[in-house]
Amino acid sequence: MENNKKGILIIGAGGVSTVATMKCAMNIDTFEKITLASRTLMKCANIKRQIKEKINVDIKIAMVDADKTKELIKLIEKVNPKVVLNVALPYQDLTIMDACSATGTHYIDTANYEHPDEAKFEYKEQWARNDDFESNNLTALLGSGFDPGVTGVFVKYAEQNLLDTIEYIDIMDCNAGDHGYPFATNFNPEINLREVSANGRYWEEGKWIETKPLEIRVDHNYPEIGVKASYLLYHEELESLCKNIKGVKRIRFFMTFGDAYIQHMNCLQNVGMLGIKEVEHNGQKIVPIEFLATLLPDPSSLGERTVGKTNIGCIMEGIKDGVRKKFYIYQICDHQESYKETGAQAVSYTTGVPAMIGTKLVYNGTWDLNGTVNIEEFDANPFMDELMSQGLPWKVLEMEV
Repeated sequence: MENNKKGILIIGAGGVSTVATMKCAMNIDTFEKITLASRTLMKCANIKRQIKEKINVDIKIAMVDADKTKELIKLIEKVNPKVVLNVALPYQDLTIMDACSATGTHYIDTANYEHPDEAKFEYKEQWARNDDFESNNLTALLGSGFDPGVTGVFVKYAEQNLLDTIEYIDIMDCNAGDHGYPFATNFNPEINLREVSANGRYWEEGKWIETKPLEIRVDHNYPEIGVKASYLLYHEELESLCKNIKGVKRIRFFMTFGDAYIQHMNCLQNVGMLGIKEVEHNGQKIVPIEFLATLLPDPSSLGERTVGKTNIGCIMEGIKDGVRKKFYIYQICDHQESYKETGAQAVSYTTGVPAMIGTKLVYNGTWDLNGTVNIEEFDANPFMDELMSQGLPWKVLEMEV
């Protein structure tokens, strides 16, 4: 079935999609043809126009409801793409995966599945679809954003090139950008606030240890940014890394938040605005966090006004040739430079570019593992090379143990 498939279908039309679609267009020699689909056709048309104006590549657009597997299957059969890149909401991962396996199409996403009615994310339901892809010689690449995504590639690169055994991993995520608003989120408000307000969790000595929200804080010195307060969260790449990186003893994830962000979030949580269950208001049913999202600035509108940099990386400690060593691999991205190139700020850029790279490696056959595969299961070296040439150059720093 796949031999006569051609091109890429991208589903979703937010800030990440803007970057990923534009970057795919910049690599049109690989992808051959591009179709962008979303529930809101106007959003697709706006991205199509931006790409035409910036790099003079024409893409096709379509309308689809990603909650409906049959509708997705119909579109995939019409477009006949070699791969589908899912940059829609994490709630829609399963319907898109099922449509891909049913049509013999490779699948790539940037974040694992979340149920819309439960503030929890895990790979269980995606991993359960392994046989659907493996039996059809298809790749389902799970988590090809930055975190998850590049962070897993950094760990795999260290395992392949720097350390014989990795024992300790700390993933450090800093966004030092300033958008000028009293409170806003740099990506989907529902996903962002659910993630940050949930209990923290980290993996150590073969078991999960749970913490209260933002209970554990470290002050970390981020290269080219400085010391920032960083808080322990649970993040989905921890679940796959503790399974796929042999010999690891502890994995943690930290993210920076300013005092103003935390104060706003705590206040909103205390009054129930982060709730995900329906409540009745003036005779109508509303979900508080969805209503809040309509009041906050659209993350895709932040690009022009956001200044500063992001720094995301992994600190890995382990053994090399019998000697204990520690390495820090990180990437720094400038919000305004990202906006100049793609019309989106760095948070969208650092997710959209890796989404394109993972898709490119599956598309051209460099990565050809079958089944539901997390990014750190692939050879890291070609991905690291692509990061250097596609706008996300990285650095390696050897640290004192």
